[in-house]
Amino acid sequence: MSTTFKLDTSTSRANPTPQPMRRLTVPNIRERKSDGVTHEPLVMLTAYTARQAQLLDAHCDILLVGDSLAQVIYGLPTTVPVTLEMMANHAAAVVRGSYHSVVVVDMPFGTYEASPQQAFESAAYLLKTSGAAAVKLEGGTAMAETVAFLSERGVPVMGHVGLTPQAVNILGGYAARGRSDAEAGKIVSDAKALDEAGAFAIVIEGVVEPIAIEATRAVSCPTIGIGASARCDGQVLVTEDMLGMFERVPRFVKRYEDIAAIIGKAAAAYASDVRSRKFPGTDQTYQPKD
Repeated sequence: MSTTFKLDTSTSRANPTPQPMRRLTVPNIRERKSDGVTHEPLVMLTAYTARQAQLLDAHCDILLVGDSLAQVIYGLPTTVPVTLEMMANHAAAVVRGSYHSVVVVDMPFGTYEASPQQAFESAAYLLKTSGAAAVKLEGGTAMAETVAFLSERGVPVMGHVGLTPQAVNILGGYAARGRSDAEAGKIVSDAKALDEAGAFAIVIEGVVEPIAIEATRAVSCPTIGIGASARCDGQVLVTEDMLGMFERVPRFVKRYEDIAAIIGKAAAAYASDVRSRKFPGTDQTYQPKD
């Protein structure tokens, strides 16, 4: 028996409640792939708030507190300005709102690249502050030493190769990677380096499909695709993209709902009722007792 946070949906307040902990673990995720085969693909979605985590938790193996919150939550143009404090606060909310999924938190740009020691300090802060189970960092061969350093010190690491959004200024945009032989070879070698360094899973983003398949076959840990291939060992999407919260739909996104339209319709109805004085009505106001 351990203590976690259970979200009280009747009041929208988080209250500490003793519950048996049956949350998936990092080894559970790593063991999903055995002898190069993953019979049940891993399901990962992004989450940034406690309520969002609660709604997604039962359906996912992994909840990623992605630095994509830069654009999704804060309206920033890239993920580069994200801070450790921003990631820690949102990760803590997602941990409180979830019970089943492994919670992984992105390490922001500039918090791990300088040295393995810097990476450990940043990762320790994130995990201690939020209660998340693992961190994710971008980069391949260049980050292998750091991944090994963290793994040896008890920090589970998810890698990220291919299109790496934190390197958007060097890459020159968000175009698919792996179209040239040299770039394709580097993506595969990057994945191998992270696998050998101890990464428990690797995100493959924005990579032409044959290269994503080759990289998946080349590593022993699970790969999680986004704009890659259904033959990766799992998939991830930004939840707001999947729900249709934005007008732009990236090529690799399947829109499962048009939540933006639903919200707009509800807001329009509310505005109309307010302006016509239909809201609040008798049911929403306190009347004198007889």
